[in-house]
Amino acid sequence: MAISAALVKQLRERTGSGMMECKNALVETDGDIDAAVELMRKRGLASADKKAGRVAAEGAILVARSDDMRQSAMVEINSETDFVSGGDDFKGFAQAVAERVLADAPADVDALSELPLTDGGASINQARQELVAKVGENIQVRRFERFEAANGIIASYQHGGRIGVMVELEGGDETLGRDIAMHIAASSPVCVSENEVPAELVEKERGILIAQAKDSGKPDNIIEKMIEGRMKKFLSEITLVGQPFVKDPDISVGKLLKDAGATVKRFQRFEVGEGIERKDDNFADEVMEQVRGS
Repeated sequence: MAISAALVKQLRERTGSGMMECKNALVETDGDIDAAVELMRKRGLASADKKAGRVAAEGAILVARSDDMRQSAMVEINSETDFVSGGDDFKGFAQAVAERVLADAPADVDALSELPLTDGGASINQARQELVAKVGENIQVRRFERFEAANGIIASYQHGGRIGVMVELEGGDETLGRDIAMHIAASSPVCVSENEVPAELVEKERGILIAQAKDSGKPDNIIEKMIEGRMKKFLSEITLVGQPFVKDPDISVGKLLKDAGATVKRFQRFEVGEGIERKDDNFADEVMEQVRGS
């Protein structure tokens, strides 16, 4: 049967796929647009599976939070390029995933993937696979964190979509919470205070300082004082309350919080792609590979 341009256009709007793919699907299904959508979905899922092994180290960090500021969720969604992560389709998907984490508090990424992206809609994993088919890149829901405050608020800050921070704050206000979150985004502390620093990190740094100090040739009692002084400096540099506040380096974050009668209970900082091993491809070769595969 003859396939009208209007029917092809309608299918393109529903699937986001190319004109020829839409026309071919309509030909195969004798113009049945619902059957064509199903056919293309099946093909799209196969396409998504093929792309699943490709490194997705770009993407975005999205935050969703409740109106009363007592609950907040943050997710990292990855793509292969920042071009795709800057698109409306990707942003819409990522924000919907964050909203679902906020609403349903899933146990892990696998549980999250089985939840509907929107009420009554396809699962997050299915929606992800359909997005992969549409944009032609591997897309992954990598991780999420959800905070709920028994007292106080959850403040947040997002920097260019690439860094996201959530802070549970008792005392103070939203402005202070945002300032603290902004500081964490910029200074990347390991934890809130010294008593939360992992023991293995302390021992590793102490071992390095001992080795350095022994080379100085100074007496043992002087070496011990040197090590203690340097450890104190190290701990202040990696803890939130010990760091100089980015907006006023003359005071520490700890002093800022004390003056406001506030306490940071915990925080989480995500940065796009951290910890992902990126493949170092030749860009010209990558373009040629894509051209050959199209």
